[in-house]
Amino acid sequence: MPAFIISRILQAIPVLLIVGFIAFALFAFVGDPVNIMLGTSYTEADRVRMTHELGLDQPFLVQYIKFIWAVLHGEFGVSYRLARPVSSLIAERLPATAELSLAAALFAMLVGIPAGVYTGIYRNAFTSRVFMVLSLVGVSLPTFLIGILLILVFSVLLGWLPSYGRGTTVAIGGWTTGLLTVSGLKALVLPAITLGLFQMTLIMRLVRAEMLEVLRSDYIKFARARGLTNRAIYFGHALKNTLVPVITVAGLQLGGIVAFSIVTETVFQWPGMGLLLVQSIQVGDIPVMSTYLLLVAVLFVIINLIVDMLYFAVDPRLRVGRAR
Repeated sequence: MPAFIISRILQAIPVLLIVGFIAFALFAFVGDPVNIMLGTSYTEADRVRMTHELGLDQPFLVQYIKFIWAVLHGEFGVSYRLARPVSSLIAERLPATAELSLAAALFAMLVGIPAGVYTGIYRNAFTSRVFMVLSLVGVSLPTFLIGILLILVFSVLLGWLPSYGRGTTVAIGGWTTGLLTVSGLKALVLPAITLGLFQMTLIMRLVRAEMLEVLRSDYIKFARARGLTNRAIYFGHALKNTLVPVITVAGLQLGGIVAFSIVTETVFQWPGMGLLLVQSIQVGDIPVMSTYLLLVAVLFVIINLIVDMLYFAVDPRLRVGRAR
């Protein structure tokens, strides 16, 4: 296992370097940071001074090496829009995005897997058909429309849940959380459902398809012939073999939840990294945009590593093959 982890990390290094190069190129050649930071009233001397302070008068290779060195030390430059270090802005917005993404992922897994198992076992039941119809709705509707509909029903018409913001938060060290307050939990419900609905329907349909395929296999027929109970067959044999492709999709979807939380955070004005990215795109704040790109790349690399490790825990064939 340690050798496997090291090999995966070594494979991830070139990927991160390529993403870092793209982020730096975006930082270096898109927009004019000097005009953004100085505004409209400045002299040529001010422009020369700002160009020197930002290091834009140095060769491209030198700028790239300094960029990578700064990233390795946790420095991502200064925001053009807010004139603050990007690392501090990300640290402020990260808790909101992390809590929203985890809540959406839990909703997708806790609802999608049981619904997929149920519709796979009782595929001709009326409730299974209802679940499948609802899953089509969840896959077909765009995220922003789902969020607007939820706001209309639960915020405007019923008045049960807030339509924007994060609610009351509590600071625990350097982490701010809304999970410890009633208003924070209420504010989390609608964005989490909006963000996790597509992933939930995808997981449900995948689990259902895998369950239908596994239940038709020969070893399930042999287990029935041995007299095993339905519970042992469904959850002890079929579900365990179903989880291998589900882990892959669920892991990638977790990264997608973080990467594509932009729309949800914009609809609900959720103060996370997605909303920060949208605000930065509007003014061409390249340091924030490039930092977001790097963080998403690192997140996907970590998730892929965790997914590969989970394979060994779920599928014993991989452990046997690795040992041989």
